[in-house]
Amino acid sequence: MTEERQKATWAIYVWCRRTDELVDGPNAVLMSTAVLDRWEERLQDIFDGRPYDMLDAALTDTISKFPLDIKPFRDMIEVGLMSVPVMGIAAESEASAQSIYNAALYLGIGNQLTNILRDVGEDALRGRVYLPQDELAQFGLCDQDVFARKVTDGWREFMKEQIIRARFYFNLAEEGASKLEKASRWPVWSSLLVYQKILDAIEDNDYDNFTKRAYVGRTKKLLTLPLAYTKAQSMSRLILQ
Repeated sequence: MTEERQKATWAIYVWCRRTDELVDGPNAVLMSTAVLDRWEERLQDIFDGRPYDMLDAALTDTISKFPLDIKPFRDMIEVGLMSVPVMGIAAESEASAQSIYNAALYLGIGNQLTNILRDVGEDALRGRVYLPQDELAQFGLCDQDVFARKVTDGWREFMKEQIIRARFYFNLAEEGASKLEKASRWPVWSSLLVYQKILDAIEDNDYDNFTKRAYVGRTKKLLTLPLAYTKAQSMSRLILQ
C-alpha cells in the first residue's frame, strides 16, 4: 500500500483492537454498559475532530483524509467495511459500491470465523466458547467437550463443516478484492490468501485446535505474495477488458 493508506489501515485496526479488548480482554470483567456508552461517545468525538489521545488522533487524521462513515465503527460485526474507503474502488470497474461493501463484509466474516476456529483452545482455557451450540449438538458435542480439549471423530467432522463455511465467505470476498483500486489489490489479496492458510494449518494439525496453534510461518507468507500479485494483476486485465 501507499504510506498514507498503510497509516490509515493501522489507525482503523488499532481502534478495532482497542474495542475488542474492552469486551474480550484481561479487564473484560470490569465491562459495563456505561463503559461502552462512553466508548461510543468517544468515537463520536473522534469523528468530530476531538481525539482523546494519540491513538484516537491517528483515526481522526484518517477520517480527514478518507471518506469514512461512522456506522461500521458502531457495529463491530461489519468491521470489514471500515477499510473500503481507504482501499478505494477501481474507476474502470463497473461494480457498484454496494457490491464492494458486500464483499468486504464477506471477507470480515471469513476472517472472524477463522479467528474463532484458530483460537478455540485458547478461548477454552479462559472458559469461553464462541462456537454455534446447535451445530455442536448435531455432532454430539457440547461446551464440556470443548473444555475437555480432546480431538474426537465428532470434533473432526464438526471442524470440517466450520472450515467449509469460512472458505465459502472467502470465495465470496474474492470478487470484491478484484474490483478495488489497483494499488490496493495486492495487499488485500495477500491478506485473503494468508488467512485461508490458517484453515489449511488447522487441517494439517488433524483439527487439533485445542493444543496446537494454527500458524502460518514467515516463509509461507512470503511464498504467498507472488500468487497474490499474479491474481491482483490478472484481475486488473480482466476489468480493463
